[in-house]
Amino acid sequence: MKTGIIGIGNMGRILAEALLEKEAISPSNLTIANRTMKKALELKNKYKDVSVVATAKEVAIDSDLIFICLKPHDIIRVIQDITPYLSEDKCLVSITSPISVAQLESVVPCSVARVIPSITNRAKAGVSLLTFGDECTKMWRNKLERLFQKISVPIEIDEKVTRVASDISSCGPAFFSYLTQRFITAAVKETEIDKETAIVLASEMLIGLGELLKNGYYTLPTLQEKVCVKGGITGEGIKVLEEELGEVFEHVFAATHSKFKEDLEMVKKQYPL
Repeated sequence: MKTGIIGIGNMGRILAEALLEKEAISPSNLTIANRTMKKALELKNKYKDVSVVATAKEVAIDSDLIFICLKPHDIIRVIQDITPYLSEDKCLVSITSPISVAQLESVVPCSVARVIPSITNRAKAGVSLLTFGDECTKMWRNKLERLFQKISVPIEIDEKVTRVASDISSCGPAFFSYLTQRFITAAVKETEIDKETAIVLASEMLIGLGELLKNGYYTLPTLQEKVCVKGGITGEGIKVLEEELGEVFEHVFAATHSKFKEDLEMVKKQYPL
């Protein structure tokens, strides 16, 4: 299967590297294009057999499966350029949440899907969120599911939970990275521990936490119960978290959904639906 990626920014490159390293696709079957050639050539320097082309049109011509990894407002222009080269047997995949599969189907003649990856996919971990267009063939549904099983746990989601699902699986690593950094900073400020040691301890703790959950030793609630011994030190810390966190995460979801609504309004102006 010939695969193409249009846009080698942060997520486009993460997707390409994950798929290549896990041998989900071979370098000789990947064609890439980017607005600035430098980023595309950096990837080719690492994977010599990857084909770098100058335009999105060339990607569409060369590929059966085409990923568009661009910002929402840039996608319609690219789609208009490549539509003449999208036959019924091909599949177009967007990785951006504001553009629905229905909107994509309204402007292209091929199978359509949306896949929202996560930075965790780079380590063959985490979730990828899949939504298929009504006209997406069974063949392409199966191929995409098998492809993303190589680098993640693919989960099919309904359009109505796109934003919150993406907040948890795709934005979540950044949110919890920020919280962990604040955790480390506070430890250094309030105690005699040095920053380097605190970083190692916190990083290894997160890795261990992930392994406990991945291997099914504990759920989040049972893990807390095991560590939080009645009358112990952990319990005192939990009390502070309960008192001071308040509705911080409710506010986080409110903020992401507000921005999402703005993006949806912008996208509506570009598509018939």
